[in-house]
Amino acid sequence: MKNTISERVSDFLHHFPPFNILEDEQLQKLAFEVSIIHHENNSIVFTENEAPHEHFYVVHKGAIALAPKDSSTILDICDEGDVFGLRPLMANENYKLEAKAHEETILYAIPINEFKPIALENQRVGNFLIESFASNTRNPYSIKHRGQFYDGAGDNSGNQPNTKLLDLQPVRYSSNLVTCSENTKIKTLANTMTINSVGCILVVKDDLPVGIITDKDLRNKVFSGLVPISGTAKSVMTSPVITYPKELTITQAQMAMMKNNISHLCITEDGTPNSPAVGILSKHDVMVALGNNPAELMRAIKRSKTSRELRSIRHSIMNLLRGYLEQSIPIRLIIKIIAELNDATIKQVVALAVDSMESEPPVKFAWLTMGSQGRGEQLLNTDQDNAILFEDVPKRKLKETSAYFLKLGELITRELNTIGYEYCPAEMMASNPLWCHSLSEWKDVTTHWISNPGPDEVLLSSIFFDFNVTYGDLNLADKLHEHIFDRIEKHPLFLVHLASGALQNPSPTGFFRDFLVEQDGAHKDFFDLKLRALMPLIDAARVLTLSHSIKSITNTAERYEKLAELEPQNKEVYLACCYASKALLKFRTMQGLQHNDSGRFIALDQLNKEEKIKLKRTFKTIKEIQELLQVRFQVKSFLG
Repeated sequence: MKNTISERVSDFLHHFPPFNILEDEQLQKLAFEVSIIHHENNSIVFTENEAPHEHFYVVHKGAIALAPKDSSTILDICDEGDVFGLRPLMANENYKLEAKAHEETILYAIPINEFKPIALENQRVGNFLIESFASNTRNPYSIKHRGQFYDGAGDNSGNQPNTKLLDLQPVRYSSNLVTCSENTKIKTLANTMTINSVGCILVVKDDLPVGIITDKDLRNKVFSGLVPISGTAKSVMTSPVITYPKELTITQAQMAMMKNNISHLCITEDGTPNSPAVGILSKHDVMVALGNNPAELMRAIKRSKTSRELRSIRHSIMNLLRGYLEQSIPIRLIIKIIAELNDATIKQVVALAVDSMESEPPVKFAWLTMGSQGRGEQLLNTDQDNAILFEDVPKRKLKETSAYFLKLGELITRELNTIGYEYCPAEMMASNPLWCHSLSEWKDVTTHWISNPGPDEVLLSSIFFDFNVTYGDLNLADKLHEHIFDRIEKHPLFLVHLASGALQNPSPTGFFRDFLVEQDGAHKDFFDLKLRALMPLIDAARVLTLSHSIKSITNTAERYEKLAELEPQNKEVYLACCYASKALLKFRTMQGLQHNDSGRFIALDQLNKEEKIKLKRTFKTIKEIQELLQVRFQVKSFLG
């Protein structure tokens, strides 16, 4: 005889995650064990610090408020289909919040002993629980609970999905470092390389890598007679060193070597030249490990001679992106690979434009990408944000030099538009005289922004200070970076204004957890994922890294990882922000690919329950980082 009650339970759960992932037989078996509980308005389901029940709960009808005990501040409202009270059961800890009926409510109580084996066996169930932990916690992306449900949970690159994409496997590097100082004689370092049977030697200063010398350098510079054998390492080394983090993949390594025309990469603790080296990776290492990979796209980019060719390659990059997302490749690896291909594409556009000019550039210059491209977070084709920084010239030559680079900027932005990058509506592009300056002019501009931090200056700073050199002279950018950090140190009030700007977009949800949507305009009733979810995390990471004078890191997730190292007391919230920023970027990218747009404006009625839950879980992290900013910089509350 059929159990009609369990059938109704099964039919209800089937519409909500993670139960919609279960096999029919699993769900029916689970539904048979479910208890149905009725709660009057204001009645307690469980209270703060209470030992966990043997069940977790799903709201069938009504609503449950989660809040600290004896507090009027409601942190979350669980409504139809929401899961709560699960994390303490999985983590063996007491409840962190009190759960109270917000109105007359019917709950389904699901025994943990029946559910836990399913979560351990079913990778998709575990993945959902990690990405959008439906529980009574303010931090759904806690590193403490990541990876506890099944191997490969979350975004850990060490346990990737079962895939033959060898290009995404970590590449092994040599930890047998052979080093010398800048003052080491060439003859001495050559003998050292021979004795240790290595093809390169790392030049270090204060334990940090400042240059690298390879067999090729010795052949081309010393044996050819360009540099005397009596010279020092500094006279023959290649500098600056191209550095990468320890988690480097085969594809990243191969593309980095091709992009920079080098045969060795330096592996450092945090991937920047500002931390000690831990190993060296050679082209031979990559060739040994090489499997199926997208490096052919990099070769095609470097061979391209026209914008039309590059536009076609851009379509291939989007197909690669789509394939990686469909195969659930960790978003961290996707971001790095697509960012390398995007950078190489823009670099080729600039190189072709320079070649087509009537004359060579009069002085050294750098092409700066800003915004999401500067942060290495531009997965989809969005609008341009770029600038030109050129070497100082005598005053009498400034007008002529500026005219040359403005013409070059106009050509480059036009070609970028041809391959798919829309023009910036605010004209924050190198074709605009306001975004094409000499080093001294840029120093004056940034000094004005920092010393006179009005709303416009804060906005411009937020866009420009994420710049990255895609083409040209790195030393020019380094000098500008040093100037910016020096000015900020002398004008600490600027950080308060920057923090205030980061708090202009409060929690993305309104009363009873409803999404705050656009009230008018072309996107009326749409949710602005960029403005209300991504930008608060991006802006907070920027002001915090500036306050620590962190150089060479512009990517939002990587900024939070560095902050977690520097502030162990806030490690949990920073790692939560890191994870949430990647989750939101992945969500935006998937929405953009699905609707063939930038993925910025989301039609909420087209999202399923699981997608809405994942979005809402990131909002708690946004609230936490904004509270941290408010306290640290003593900023007036904009959080509502």
